[in-house]
Amino acid sequence: MNDVNLNVRVNSKLKSDSEKLFKNLGLNMSSAINIFLTKCVRTSSIPFTIEEETPSKKLKHALDEANYMEKYPDLFKGYNSVDELFQVLEETSKYGDKE
Repeated sequence: MNDVNLNVRVNSKLKSDSEKLFKNLGLNMSSAINIFLTKCVRTSSIPFTIEEETPSKKLKHALDEANYMEKYPDLFKGYNSVDELFQVLEETSKYGDKE
């Protein structure tokens, strides 16, 4: 089978970081890309999940808060319905207006 050249545009930092990683793994860029393409063809898929791995700071804070609330449910008020929640919010708002 004949080899052909493949030209791909990537960010220079990504290229540099990738080359360092592949060197540490005993590979060069060409070998790494060949491994990736071979795996794609053999499995008829992308060989990894494509997703955002690192949540934003805001999402991480919200997840931490939700985990804390789940771990210590007795510290937080629960509601049986949305109507009950809105009633409490309305009452709280009324009390806040009087102060």
